Amino acid sequence: MRAAVVPGVDVAWELREVTTPSPGPGEVLVRVRACGVCVNDVLATRGLLPFPAIDPAVTGHEPVGEVVEVGAGVTSRQPGDRVGVTWVRAGCGRCDYCVQGLPVTGQTAMCCPAPTTTGFTAPGGHAEYLVAAAESTVLLPDGLDWELAAPVMCAGYTAWSALRAAQPRPHDRVAVIGIGGLGHLAVQYAKASGHETIAVTSSVDKVDSARRLGADHVVTDAEQLRAVGGADVVILTAPSHRAAAACLPGLRVQGRMVLAGIDGAEPFTIPSAMTYPFFALGQQIIGATHNGPHLLKEALDLVAAGRVTPWVETFPAHRVAEAVDRVAKGEVRFRAVVEY
Repeated sequence: MRAAVVPGVDVAWELREVTTPSPGPGEVLVRVRACGVCVNDVLATRGLLPFPAIDPAVTGHEPVGEVVEVGAGVTSRQPGDRVGVTWVRAGCGRCDYCVQGLPVTGQTAMCCPAPTTTGFTAPGGHAEYLVAAAESTVLLPDGLDWELAAPVMCAGYTAWSALRAAQPRPHDRVAVIGIGGLGHLAVQYAKASGHETIAVTSSVDKVDSARRLGADHVVTDAEQLRAVGGADVVILTAPSHRAAAACLPGLRVQGRMVLAGIDGAEPFTIPSAMTYPFFALGQQIIGATHNGPHLLKEALDLVAAGRVTPWVETFPAHRVAEAVDRVAKGEVRFRAVVEY
């Protein structure tokens, strides 16, 4: 089969012929139709995240496709099923975190010392075929196009989880910081849920896009956010804790700020009490990741219903290196999807 192999740290991906895998007991073989390129794939390629611990190094954690073969003992999936494969497949089962018996979520990957993760510790989806445990797959809604389903497996899942983590009330106003691969979906999910939605972006060239995505207001900073009335929920989708902290003055009393963007360089800092009386405002700072398979299903259903539409640029497999390069440069609006 063809697979996009990462030859080494900071080396361009190459399309190569590699051995087609076979499903073992409890596993399924998926014919991958599309896989998104997440910025974390780029960071792993550059060595800023752990390089894929697999040989050959095939990353990609937004794969969708068809089940073509099932291993012994599989009853929940059958050939022809349209599925996505989750980023986090399992924990080790024995550590202090795993023995609590919690659902497998993004939290598992952060708390278990030896999780199984698609594209990092197990072969990823940038290939024609992929093997995964049947329980690590999710059925896709009927009629949902491959290129729209793929970004939901990570970006959409994260955006919807972040919104749900804030537990917005019916008339809450929602602000989204950063209008990129994650943020463009967060804006749409908030709007689809009936919330007045505010996009926060410093990129002038994204103002029109933010409005087309459904934003009722587009602002550049906390001062402008306050000027339009503030927000009950502020969701950080950009990889910048500094940007989130700067928007605290735009968060209403009893508001919730959700940190979904991953900042690997700077801490999140609350200003001193004399500058910003956080202790007296009843506000919450919440972390969110992939927060459970029921949320992934909801995120997929909203896209299948046409209430949310990922903006994607599609690339044939032979242009995978170009797709990765464009993601690295921030040139894709807003998700790159490679078709296999």
